[in-house]
Parts: sequence; C-alpha cells; structure tokens
Amino acid sequence: MKDKIKELFNESIETKLRCIENGFDSLYKMAEIITNSIQKGNKLILCGNGGSAADAQHLAAELLIRLRSNINRKSIPAIALTQDVSTITACGNDLGFEFLYQRLIESLGTEGDCLIAISTSGNSKNILLAMEAARNKAINTFSFLGSGGGDALSLSDLNFLVPSSNTGRIQESHIAAGHALMELIEDKLLDAGYI
Repeated sequence: MKDKIKELFNESIETKLRCIENGFDSLYKMAEIITNSIQKGNKLILCGNGGSAADAQHLAAELLIRLRSNINRKSIPAIALTQDVSTITACGNDLGFEFLYQRLIESLGTEGDCLIAISTSGNSKNILLAMEAARNKAINTFSFLGSGGGDALSLSDLNFLVPSSNTGRIQESHIAAGHALMELIEDKLLDAGYI
C-alpha cells in the first residue's frame, strides 16, 4: 500500500514536470486577457463536470473571496456555473443536462467576458455547447484540458493541455495551473491598482 501511494505521488510529479517542459505561454496570455477584461468591467466564468466542476467553484472562490492569506483586497468578479442546484436540476429535467452551460452562457455571459471550460476529456457535450455559445457572444474562450484536448481544443482561443490521459493526474495539474493563473490575475490587478 505504501508503494502505491508513492507511485501515485511520483505519477503526479512526472505529469507536472511534463507540463513544465511544455511551457506556460497560454497561462500568461490568459492572465493578460482576463485582467484586461476585468478592468473593463467584465467577469470570469468557469464551468466543468464532476471534479472539474469542483475546480471551477474552487477557482471562482479564490477570486471572489481571497486567494492568499497575506493579501487583502476587494472581490474580483468570477462565477462558476456549477453552484445552483435548482437551475442544474431544472435544466436536466426540462431541457437536458447537455444544455445547462450553454443556456447560462447565453443568459449571463456578456461580450468581453472570459470563459474557462475545464474538461479532462475535452469531449463533454455540455462543455462544447458552452464554448460554442461563448464564441457566438464574443466571449474569450479558454480551456483546461487533458487526453489530447478532444473537440474542445478547436473551440479554445487558448488552452492549458495536460499531457496525460489519467483523470486524476490531469485534475491535479489543472488545479495547480488554476492556482498559478489566479495568482497571476491577482498580481496584475494589484499592480494596475484595480484591487
């Protein structure tokens, strides 16, 4: 059992090392675009399924409330489309789960907003429809992906692609990249005097 845990930690480290080798240009570009968007009065929207839904909520909370305990600043506008059980279940029951994020983007998204779609496979129908809806509304469309990116790759203005097909390792890298991106956004907004 102890060897299994060590093996999982090593797999996680090796996946993150491959991410480092691939570089982080897309994350730096996302941070720049998201920062400019927020300074213009727009917001960051996040969505995902399962563990990726939890990551979307986690990252939105980092901006809405506080990211680092030594930095007190005003709230940064971010919303995870995964937080409303009544809306989720109504859409699933009345229209179909695949239309949930699309419908929310169409109603809550504004031109100039930024969307981060989080998907380990890049092939979830509700994520793809959300990304299409975002593009139709001139919303900057970003993604955190794994497993080669799937169909979401072609719908992404920018993406962070984890070089793995193991769901757990992808999610671990997504949250590390997400924290790094939120810190970049916070630093840029602090430097600009926005927060």
